[in-house]
Amino acid sequence: MASSRRTTALLAGLTLPILLAAGSAHAAAGDSDNQRAERWGEIKQQIFGDAKIQSGGKAVKIDAPKRADDASLVPITLTVPDKDNVAELSLIIDDNPTPYAAHFVFGPAADPSELKLRVRVNNYTDVHAVAKMKDGTLQEATEYVKASGGCSAPMGMSDEEAMQGMGDMRMKFGETVPGKPVQATLMIRHPNFSGMQMNQVTRDYTPARYIQKITVSYGDKSVFTMDGDISISANPVINFGYLPDGAGPIKVTATDNQGGHWEKSFPVRSASN
Repeated sequence: MASSRRTTALLAGLTLPILLAAGSAHAAAGDSDNQRAERWGEIKQQIFGDAKIQSGGKAVKIDAPKRADDASLVPITLTVPDKDNVAELSLIIDDNPTPYAAHFVFGPAADPSELKLRVRVNNYTDVHAVAKMKDGTLQEATEYVKASGGCSAPMGMSDEEAMQGMGDMRMKFGETVPGKPVQATLMIRHPNFSGMQMNQVTRDYTPARYIQKITVSYGDKSVFTMDGDISISANPVINFGYLPDGAGPIKVTATDNQGGHWEKSFPVRSASN
């Protein structure tokens, strides 16, 4: 019965492709390279179909800890050396219950050279980043991360406390220099309940409630759109770059799988000032 409640909560409202990691319950440090490769083959077929994905290319790189200090807050950095030619980025955590963690689509105001975010990792797993280039080709990078239990880790507070201030947003901006991109840090208050976390009082699983979509624009130009799921950590933090061409503002819209909707605009300094 508990397993059924957990699965129902987990699947509620998913918009990214529903990719249940059938083997994730058995994933462990002892998985062979062949087993991990087979798992990745299944996942990429579901996401990308028969499209060829080039391995070992230079379009995208992943920086992730080899062994995570906290499986519910694993820092990931995606670096894109060929930033002028990338259109989209996908982040896949192979052995998470829903592997497709995030999908970014970049707009004309984006500087996609570096993205940082924090994710949950449920088992020892390969993490893949796939860059879709503007010519339609795909390139991938892979890192192996040792972590477990991130998707079911309790919040350390009651559900009510975790939801206080839900949707509040803050933004920090780096230095604005004419002709150069600006680095910004977006912080959103949201528990991003995974559906796998047990309420320590009732012993029931907290229903999944997580941010599904974030859109960021600069003036009338898109910076990026992100589709996410339960693999994004609680209280999401995303570091990104944008091109300060004009007066702004930066506008952020966030929606979650239970109909929550929040918007906030942040005034920014023009690069010409």
